[in-house]
Amino acid sequence: MSRDDDGRDSSPRGPPWPNRNTLWGHAIADEFAKAGVSAVCIAPGSRSTPLTVAFADHPGIEVYSHLDERSAAFFALGRAKRTGEPTPVLSTSGTATANFHPAVIEANQARVPLVVLTADRPPELRESGANQTVDQVKLYGGAVRWYHELPEPEVDGRKLRSVRVAVARAFATSRGTPPGSVHLNVPFEKPLEPVSVPGDVPDGFERDEPLAATGRDGPFVGVERGRPTLDDGSLERVADALAVERGLVVAGPSTTLDADAVTEFATATGFPVLADPLSGLRFDAQLADRDVPICGGYDSYLDAPNWPAPEVVVRLGASPTSKVLRGFLREAVRESGTRQFVVDPAGEWREATFTADHLLATDPNRLAHDLAPLVEATGSERWCERFAAAEREYWELVDTAHDERFFEGTVLRDVLADAPVPATVFVSNSMTVRDADRFARPRAADLTMLGNRGASGIDGIVSSALGAGSATDDPLVCVLGDLAYYHDMNGLLALSRCGVDATVVLVNNDGGGIFRMLPIADFEPPFTDQFRTPHGLDFAPTADLYGVEFVRTGDRETFRDAYRASLTSPGTQVVEVRFDAEDSHRFRETIHDRACDAFGE
Repeated sequence: MSRDDDGRDSSPRGPPWPNRNTLWGHAIADEFAKAGVSAVCIAPGSRSTPLTVAFADHPGIEVYSHLDERSAAFFALGRAKRTGEPTPVLSTSGTATANFHPAVIEANQARVPLVVLTADRPPELRESGANQTVDQVKLYGGAVRWYHELPEPEVDGRKLRSVRVAVARAFATSRGTPPGSVHLNVPFEKPLEPVSVPGDVPDGFERDEPLAATGRDGPFVGVERGRPTLDDGSLERVADALAVERGLVVAGPSTTLDADAVTEFATATGFPVLADPLSGLRFDAQLADRDVPICGGYDSYLDAPNWPAPEVVVRLGASPTSKVLRGFLREAVRESGTRQFVVDPAGEWREATFTADHLLATDPNRLAHDLAPLVEATGSERWCERFAAAEREYWELVDTAHDERFFEGTVLRDVLADAPVPATVFVSNSMTVRDADRFARPRAADLTMLGNRGASGIDGIVSSALGAGSATDDPLVCVLGDLAYYHDMNGLLALSRCGVDATVVLVNNDGGGIFRMLPIADFEPPFTDQFRTPHGLDFAPTADLYGVEFVRTGDRETFRDAYRASLTSPGTQVVEVRFDAEDSHRFRETIHDRACDAFGE
């Protein structure tokens, strides 16, 4: 038997609980598992030891171990985007907790369920200068749906029951309306390891406090949530407002829109659907069977002069990626008095031009289903055909342009056109998602397309993509720019540590191409040194560092060959495509001008 300096037995001991911290950790892990959690992301640290050991010992929970807290949090975020369920993420105390913050913000903005567990020092050490003690109380401010600090571990039935209730509440709140981040701060005193502390957990505690010690057969607190709906009178008033010839359904980024419900509603009204690439509607296995146009080329043809304004617009999901579409909807209200209905289940305002005139606080899928039998197909056939024809002509024009020149937008076109079925495709921000919006043609295919459009950062893209890939057997494709790759190269460590394979398409234009769309591009200096920021990095060495294959391509044929080969190859391949950012930007403008000229006529 080994003993530490103060005489305690320091040898590991089996269950039930060698000390009160072990009891606490067991209860937390047990309650998460009973709530439905099947996986957790953990970054190593000392103060979080009781929770790490409890999660690792639980037979129903898979542990994804990460060396970097920021990567761990984004991995959990990506997994939640793919599953719709939270994957808790755990860190030790101190600055480790701050590294969760970017993912917490994204989860809040994008409405992704995320449970953050931060271990902490005992409260009496706060403001004492104690090592690794920072203020973790409400650390993430308004970016979380709920903050709660668990009581310090103590062998007390009431307190332990409160811990189980808090865990059940945290899980349910993260999945609420709207879903988002929840923060549980968990203070622990030493000993943190599962060593025996005689008398710490009295014999008979499980017998005397069975609810506290072992919980219930299922979750300690079951939470049932309904979907917000409109009453019959409100539905009828909305249906009356939709009796127009020119209407539109605008589907912004969302992971919860039901393609069947939305297109049932669009068919009933005769309204075309403008589908953001992240809406879940642009890439749909039943797309060919839909009776209304599912449009993706609007980013150009709506910018053409004299395109008629709709009379009414129904907006679902978050704000669209397309700046052209947002501007078109704004001007339709200002110049033509177009009515816009913003549909949001939480009753929050997600329309940044502040021109919409009606907020429907209801579940969008339920609304679409309920309205479909109440409306008549008053939409003009000419109006609907105008969009259908525009789609045909636009994609013919774009295909011709891609054949003419290989540029950054061609990569997104080919990635989505050649992606296997089914597949999960994760796209980065800045130009990547914009190129997907403009050049990824709607396709009748079972593709799950994801991105971090809540706060639209380029940090954590690799980790988010790999987190999404961990939740499915579908092939995983991640498309990102060189700065996003640079920001999260350490996320590639999850490939080996978490058992994920991917095809990573790296669009390398040596700096921030997105800034060429801004007026600052006309000012030189400081544009090149302070905004475009060329880095000159060679990313090929990441192959040896992270155990991936690295393939460099420079033309369309070699890119498509490498991409297609990767999709059917084991392991992970990084397929790099190099471009001149200025050349790609100018060709985007050329295509846009051609489309505007064609549709302006």
